[in-house]
Amino acid sequence: MSLKSSSVAITLKNVQKTFDDGTLALKPLDLGIDAGEILVLLGPSGCGKTTTLRLIAGLEFADEGSQIMFGNQDVTKLPIESRRVGMVFQSYALFPNMNVTENIEYGLRVRGESKEVRQPKVAEMLEMFDLTPYANRGIDQLSGGQRQRVALARAIITQPQVLLLDEPLSALDAQLKKRLRTDINALLKRLGITAIYVTHDQEEAMVMGDRIAVLEHGEIAQIGSAEDIYLAPKSKFVADFIGQMNYLIGVRSGDALDLGEGAVMPLSSDLLHGVETGKAVMAMVRPEDIEIFPAGQQGVPGKVISSVFLGDRTRVMAEVGEEQEPVCVDCFAREEYIDQQEIVLMFNPQRVVLLKGQ
Repeated sequence: MSLKSSSVAITLKNVQKTFDDGTLALKPLDLGIDAGEILVLLGPSGCGKTTTLRLIAGLEFADEGSQIMFGNQDVTKLPIESRRVGMVFQSYALFPNMNVTENIEYGLRVRGESKEVRQPKVAEMLEMFDLTPYANRGIDQLSGGQRQRVALARAIITQPQVLLLDEPLSALDAQLKKRLRTDINALLKRLGITAIYVTHDQEEAMVMGDRIAVLEHGEIAQIGSAEDIYLAPKSKFVADFIGQMNYLIGVRSGDALDLGEGAVMPLSSDLLHGVETGKAVMAMVRPEDIEIFPAGQQGVPGKVISSVFLGDRTRVMAEVGEEQEPVCVDCFAREEYIDQQEIVLMFNPQRVVLLKGQ
């Protein structure tokens, strides 16, 4: 069974969704997804990510003036059964009265394919998902991970143009999540299926997506690769949603930010381009892009508030002045720090992001 050629590009033009009670769930959205691309929709509850998924699926219909294209086909007003999409839900939505084989072949049976045609396809899915030993087991006899694989096999066997996954790993334990998301990503890459994956888990988004779209209040706050989103967030909301971030307020003084109380953060003139002398800006920097040195050296003076050993690193919270929020630093040198210890912080100038106009 060849699945490689079945993927399709998706284009959303001015797609908006207003519910019957007047709630604007999704603001006018323009979005392009390449054939074979895995796009992750990331954001908190109520941001519009599941609504977007359901509009693409045909489970909901967009407001007038919206357009959803699968390749050159306008599917805006087509129901789900006419769109050649596969869906995997958080709850798996498996049939408890059917065994593994019957669940996987369900879509083919509905389509009217004969048993002779179905059998080799089901056998291929069972082998692909390591489910052959469980072919005749009931769904209630499977683990959470096995049920997830059955749901994926059932969605993929119909050779969908688009695979839609709505928080499919949220019910699983942490270790199983890590293993399955890697397996799913590798499988989708191998099959070349266009996939849209909804999650509120930032680490899951970074593992799964070719690109990540961070949604905020019904619109895309930022879209790009995991590296783009993590290293160059365009807003405080995006920065907060991907990893840990520190925020410091300073005013430009030459090629540096004056943080107050004698603390100065050196930066490049390129980064400060467009920031007037004396202008206040917000600097953002990740915990792993800060180093701690003994007091008395050049840098931003600080004082240890707390220190927690996390195995691969030590997380230090430091005070850098009464006007600034405490700074979180991830240290990998296995040094020990004590409360109220005086230190100096050095910020990697290549990793600082400025939010101008804050």
